[in-house]
Amino acid sequence: MIPPRINHATTPLRRCLVALCLGFLLLPNAAIAAEEPFRPEAGKFPPLEKAHSYRGELVFVDHANRRGSIRVQGANDLFRGDPRPFAMLPYGIVHYHGSPADLRDIPLGTMLHIRAFLPPDPNTSSVPVLPVNNKENTAGFRPLGTAPAENHVLLLEDEPSHCQREGKVWKLKEVDLQNNQGKIIASRELKEGGEGKATDETMTFDAATRIWRGRECLGIEDLIAEGIWPATGKKSLDGQAVLLGLTWQPTTEKAWVQFHISDIWLDDTAKQRAAKNQAEVHKALIRSRWLPAWVDAVEYGKFGRATVTATLFGDVDASIIADFKKGVPALMNAAENTLKHAGGGYGPAHMASKGSILDVTKLDGEEPMGSSGIQIHFETDLIIEGIRPTRVVRVRPADWPNVRVPREEFLGDGNFSHEDRFPTPAIFPKY
Repeated sequence: MIPPRINHATTPLRRCLVALCLGFLLLPNAAIAAEEPFRPEAGKFPPLEKAHSYRGELVFVDHANRRGSIRVQGANDLFRGDPRPFAMLPYGIVHYHGSPADLRDIPLGTMLHIRAFLPPDPNTSSVPVLPVNNKENTAGFRPLGTAPAENHVLLLEDEPSHCQREGKVWKLKEVDLQNNQGKIIASRELKEGGEGKATDETMTFDAATRIWRGRECLGIEDLIAEGIWPATGKKSLDGQAVLLGLTWQPTTEKAWVQFHISDIWLDDTAKQRAAKNQAEVHKALIRSRWLPAWVDAVEYGKFGRATVTATLFGDVDASIIADFKKGVPALMNAAENTLKHAGGGYGPAHMASKGSILDVTKLDGEEPMGSSGIQIHFETDLIIEGIRPTRVVRVRPADWPNVRVPREEFLGDGNFSHEDRFPTPAIFPKY
């Protein structure tokens, strides 16, 4: 006699297991779907709190067009994720070592924290435009949430910048060392405490890891020689508070998400020194490329004369903003959303509108992310076509260096194509 076939899907135990599994699958989707996608508008700084947050490894940079690719971290997977293209908003901010930076300053492999939005104008996006709900796409081996449509970045920051902005530190619990390499157990926590129990993470390090103490740059062997770390084996680190620079490296172990420590900053002097060095790099870049801004209004006069009101973009050293003073001679040049100068074969100043700053005002309220909170009123006797409301410009006081920028950072003079102004996403592979 053949026993009756049992439909296991209808057994009580099976029903419970199926419901439980579906619950785990649906919860992340529900959490992601609950976040309302936000699309910025021209001439308005979007609120940071409406940005979609994610984290990943920098794998490609096209610094001239302010774009690149991030391998986005999934819930428990990193290495299988496709590199996802991103573009910086024209007022988008990059932080490296706790200071303003440019994409060209950040080494490939660095783990970054991202706050991003949908493309403001999909028709001119320099990276692929994805379906609005694409972060729910799990085709193939793609982990949930690793292909967000929010690929226009307001804030991009490395691990120490993220920790300093949020008032957090890494607390080292234990080191396990063999042949100048090994693992550290640590947790990211609020510097002043008051948060619930933080999750411990296991991260790798090796002989190339840099350890910053005061004005010194040490290696693993130096800590061993001083008896701070053991030559071999484990040692408790008693929750020592530090900042960590994190990268990702391939691992032979069954670790789907495990980070590698590139740098350890042991004290405030070391942290401040790293921030100061990066700040000087960025100040030199801005003075040679001019400070970006956008045009709020233009009052036209006769014979090409005009008064331009523009808001300077933010997150630059205070000494940069201080150079914009009432009565100072200045130059303003049109730019594109990539911040490329419009024309530059003879230098950006060749076609720029020249004049003087009539007034400098501080805008009311707290400045939004991307804005300096400073508005200038600039008068010129010959305004150029690209200086129009909501358009991006570059501006500099006349006493800044008058340099020629490299060819990839400016548009041609009158013979450029549509793709020069709005770089197509064709450079990125299709996954």
